[in-house]
Amino acid sequence: MEMEVSCKPDLHEITRTSGFHRQAQEMIIGYIRVSTDRQAADNQRFEILKFADERKWPIGEWVEELAGGAKNVNERKLGPLLRRMQTGDALVVTELSRIGRSSMEIMSVLHDCMERGIEVFTTKERYELGNDINSKVLAFAFGLSAEIERRLISQRTMEALARKKKEGKKLGRPKGSLAKVVKLTGRENEIKLLLEKRVSVSAIARIFGVNRLTVHNFIKTRKLK
Repeated sequence: MEMEVSCKPDLHEITRTSGFHRQAQEMIIGYIRVSTDRQAADNQRFEILKFADERKWPIGEWVEELAGGAKNVNERKLGPLLRRMQTGDALVVTELSRIGRSSMEIMSVLHDCMERGIEVFTTKERYELGNDINSKVLAFAFGLSAEIERRLISQRTMEALARKKKEGKKLGRPKGSLAKVVKLTGRENEIKLLLEKRVSVSAIARIFGVNRLTVHNFIKTRKLK
């Protein structure tokens, strides 16, 4: 009797099979991000230490910061940290949500790390992301998640506009006035981050589902570049 073998990959399994043996010159950094709870910071540190101890990795540096409002990556300690990290270095966090406030922001950080050969490890999800095919499969999944998130935001916006129109509220702005709130309002930090990653205006327009000219004008009026 033949046994049926499943060829379906386990995303958690394929991301935890490498990276146990590291070169001495490679830096391993523990990154902690919390709101205001001191205990939460201590818990994250404990989880990261436990994770590193299992692999006999020395944590060469700790970076800890408070989660603050609408700050993007470059306005946080994480930005300068990533810029000075080099190929072969590793960033260890308890979970991916510690890296960014949205799927888009997390995806941008992961893409940058993968391009530069910086590995990202999570202690809870057990993700191990590097510049290999398995990581790219997982990154695609995160990218899809970011796209779904964008579409949901767009859908909620359209539903809100339709509701206001039904209530008889006048939409739009007086002729000749500058729009203070447009479809891209509130996404300034994400757009600025994408521009810093040298993502084209056309690509940004596709990401947010708007016209290229809309993005161009938004960047100009908000002085994002």
